[in-house]
Amino acid sequence: MDTSCSGLDAHALVAKIRRWGLELGFQAVGVAGIDLGDAEPRLLEWLAKGYQGEMHYMARHGSKRARPAELVPGTLSVICARMNYLSEHARSSQQVLEDTDRAFVARYALGRDYHKVLRARLEQLARRVAEALAPHRYRVFTDSAPVMEVALARAAGMGWRGKHTLLLSREAGSYYFLGEIFTDLPLPADEPVREHCGSCTRCIDVCPTRAIVAPYVVDARRCISYLTIEHPGSIPEVFRPLIGNRVYGCDDCQMVCPWNRFAPPATEPDFNVRQGLDDASLVDLFAWSRSDFEDRMAGSAIRRIGHERWLRNLAVGLGNAATRSTAIAALQTRADDPSELVREHVAWALEHQRQRATR
Repeated sequence: MDTSCSGLDAHALVAKIRRWGLELGFQAVGVAGIDLGDAEPRLLEWLAKGYQGEMHYMARHGSKRARPAELVPGTLSVICARMNYLSEHARSSQQVLEDTDRAFVARYALGRDYHKVLRARLEQLARRVAEALAPHRYRVFTDSAPVMEVALARAAGMGWRGKHTLLLSREAGSYYFLGEIFTDLPLPADEPVREHCGSCTRCIDVCPTRAIVAPYVVDARRCISYLTIEHPGSIPEVFRPLIGNRVYGCDDCQMVCPWNRFAPPATEPDFNVRQGLDDASLVDLFAWSRSDFEDRMAGSAIRRIGHERWLRNLAVGLGNAATRSTAIAALQTRADDPSELVREHVAWALEHQRQRATR
């Protein structure tokens, strides 16, 4: 094997990497170079506006996020892969959102923690390349480090950046995970694809908190996914009624995207619904003890937010629930919770229910 990866050998290697990726359960594999074009100035402008909220790690890494060869010295190419996660057996997202006594969980979090699944498959793919064809130094990422996944996937020809900032694909929409292998192999990069959003603004218009402040720009401080997952403290009161029953993440911008009419279902069994989270009762979830939460969320991405934030989110959901009597009864069981954070949100929810009843 010509380890310089030049000429036909390099293209043949990439063809084999794609085939092996499909065999490992990925739906698409592409190769990006290490020049991400205008990604860096856009990132720095976004950080300067404070749109990252309390995700301080984004500011700490700064421009390194847009420079793969600085993040992992020696990197010459990035192998990008995507894996579908939408379960065809999950209850309709729209039905759950309309049934405000139920808890809406972002569809990506209904099954096993994607970090574990994708990391294991990417490691297998990287090792297969090393063992069968070309020894290489590499590092695997999947939403686990300061990696600009969408910019890399776009450079790898896997889709374009939608106005909601997620990667969009004509044949797969946006319901998929992304992962990367940074490698010192000089592989031929794929060609970026043309954007196909046109004049559509459905994702911007539907956002409950108006977090998409401009096309391709999200203010995380207003985003329900940030507020219910990344944000560690009190959820600003102005956003609590707008959150509705979304207790972990938000899919509204994906739900209205026309390209998701073509989103194929997941083929990976690990992404099947666990613990009935596609259609769970807010009251039932709020009754979970800490040990219940840790046991039932073992192996789930949800477990990392911890029981306290889980209860915080559920309290907000119960404050917005339609069935007042059961919601109030559930909230009162934690009115004296040991956590100040939980108590605050329970008190708000009880008052919010009272105010709604007098309107």
